[in-house]
Amino acid sequence: MAKIYNIYGNDSHSMTMKLLEASDAIKLVPSGANIALKPNLVVSGSPDNGATTHSGVLSGCIEYFRDNGIKDISIIEGSWVGAETMGAMRRAGYEDVCKKYNILFHDLKHDKTRKVQTKIGVIEICERALNAGFLVNLPVLKGHCQTVMTCALKNLKGCLPDREKSRFHSLGLTKPIAALGAALKTGLIIVDSICGDLDFEEGGNPVRTNRMFSGTDPVMIDSYGCSLMGLDISQVKYIKLAEDYGAGSTVFKSDDIITLNDPENAGSYPKPSGRVAALTKRVHEDSACSACYASLVRALNNSRKGQNQDIYIGQGWRGKNIPDGALGIGRCCSGALRNVKGCPPSAKDIAAEF
Repeated sequence: MAKIYNIYGNDSHSMTMKLLEASDAIKLVPSGANIALKPNLVVSGSPDNGATTHSGVLSGCIEYFRDNGIKDISIIEGSWVGAETMGAMRRAGYEDVCKKYNILFHDLKHDKTRKVQTKIGVIEICERALNAGFLVNLPVLKGHCQTVMTCALKNLKGCLPDREKSRFHSLGLTKPIAALGAALKTGLIIVDSICGDLDFEEGGNPVRTNRMFSGTDPVMIDSYGCSLMGLDISQVKYIKLAEDYGAGSTVFKSDDIITLNDPENAGSYPKPSGRVAALTKRVHEDSACSACYASLVRALNNSRKGQNQDIYIGQGWRGKNIPDGALGIGRCCSGALRNVKGCPPSAKDIAAEF
């Protein structure tokens, strides 16, 4: 059974290296293989806006694999239709990474393509993705206005030419995303869940979890991502279909999750504003770590019932009485008669108590 490695913090570079070291990722790379890093650069903007992969994820990968003897490393990506990839890479800080490590960045909008037979027929895929000896998928866990959630499987859509991206939408996204996930094999997935957007692929409503996680099975990774966002996998229709197509397994158990540090290392949650503030009007927060608070925010976003009750969360409530009828979130609020267990609990577990 594949494993998922989970880490908390706010330094994407060091977190990435620790995930790679803990999983002994170098053993996954075939002898003599080149490595292609595939981030998410859907739009031009700061990664702190919740849409794009932090540059530290790339630099962490480069340092780890170089330290382990891999010299042929590149970055590949193509932004969505109508967006300019090179502008997005500069805005995200990737140009500085490329200069520092002397790494080439390839804009897949200008790449040659090859037709690949899949479960739904032919899909046209960029050659640099197909020719990678070891493809490392670096998605952002975030919401999506059409598919509800996007993570490992959907991030591979950036390995298509624009005409094929447009065709995916005409086909309804679900089947082609699942088929692409089965056809384009990735060796490793490292998910940037530091501040993924609450609702939209293009960012604007970031929710800071200060979490990253990694694994080798894209279907399992996306299933785990659903649980973190308070979603059932049935709400993200391409996940089960990808399993049916042979891309991976939706099944994971608590024993399959290896957590490298305490979620309190994620730090305190910043003062909410905008949409998050509207969702948390009845939340009594005192020194909540970002991982726990983000789970609550995502649960509230998925349930109106949760927004109509008093909720207590944070380390400041340890050992204190919490009013009867209120809901306590996580281990720090175990004094509540109604308590969601976990450190941190998932958004799905929180929503089940509303």
